[in-house]
Amino acid sequence: MPSANARIGITAPEVWAREASRNIGPRMLPSVGSPTSVAVIGAGSWGTTVAAIMSEHAPTTLWGRDGDLVAEIAERHTNSRYLGGITLPSALRATVDLEAACAAATVVVMAVPSHGYRAVLERAAPAVRPDVPVVSLAKGIEQGTLLRMTEVTLEVLVDHDVDRVAVLTGPNLAKEVAEGQPAASVIACADQDTARDLQQLCMSRSFRVYTNPDVIGCEVAGAMKNVIAIASGTAAGLGYGDNTQAALITRGLAEIARLGVALGGEPMTFAGLAGLGDLVATCTSAKSRNRSVGFELGLGRSLDEIVEQTNTVAEGVRSTAALLELAARVRIEMPIAAMVGAVLYEGRRPADMVPELMLREAKAELHGFS
Repeated sequence: MPSANARIGITAPEVWAREASRNIGPRMLPSVGSPTSVAVIGAGSWGTTVAAIMSEHAPTTLWGRDGDLVAEIAERHTNSRYLGGITLPSALRATVDLEAACAAATVVVMAVPSHGYRAVLERAAPAVRPDVPVVSLAKGIEQGTLLRMTEVTLEVLVDHDVDRVAVLTGPNLAKEVAEGQPAASVIACADQDTARDLQQLCMSRSFRVYTNPDVIGCEVAGAMKNVIAIASGTAAGLGYGDNTQAALITRGLAEIARLGVALGGEPMTFAGLAGLGDLVATCTSAKSRNRSVGFELGLGRSLDEIVEQTNTVAEGVRSTAALLELAARVRIEMPIAAMVGAVLYEGRRPADMVPELMLREAKAELHGFS
């Protein structure tokens, strides 16, 4: 496994692989052509990881609301609260001054969870220029409005260029990416020139990024996979085995694709990194926050108890209700998500989840796809 003092972006699991990654020359890293400066808003595990990767290519400032954490990042080049054992690049700057960070940026990356996304962006808005690409890392749906994060961005930044709002998403467990374990992701943006520029900015020796113009599909997949991961974790906590997991993941993918296509996403997106890739990682990894919540529910713990004892956000706990509302709006059936919602919000017993799903009316595998 990676060393306890991994340097972000170049560490791989085995010694020989670490040495090989160090031997990768600068010519193999993408170059960022025009003068670029980055502000990453949110100093959690994923925001810190992305900021560290981007700092290899351009001056990068990481904003956090906690002064002590920001001081640690700036002075000690660590984030022990969210990325213990990882050494951050010395070039990465950190600040508590949100407007100053955004005013100097030619790219703004929003690494704030969906429930706090709007409020933070509203504070930053006066300093964000209309032509600056804004990249969302959040995988959720805003409660009440049912908006995706790119839609929230454009609602807050009223005069912003609609084609320069993007999403970075995929099977990206922050700690593994920070350790330099090989991973891949997708930058989704309507403007392909902007997508390619952001792609170059996000790439590292061990983090490969692809482009995709399907912003809607990538965002829906990123939000929905959290719900299916809660179901997967619950089944594991109840003691069900690999066949059950495979069935939940596969039928969960069908629910994700049905909703995504109904909302305007492209079908092939859900077979890619933003869809199947992210779903597999989130449903199978012990590092997955949403799977962990489900696992604890399956063991019999209450949701309040689980949430109280964690310092990170499981987006699926908040997004499930909004996604079920979206599905009802477009008349899409999502039985797994509905059962997760019943467990989270209605007090249903987790033990009822799998039997009820199994005893539903028999249907064709491609039911719901035209």
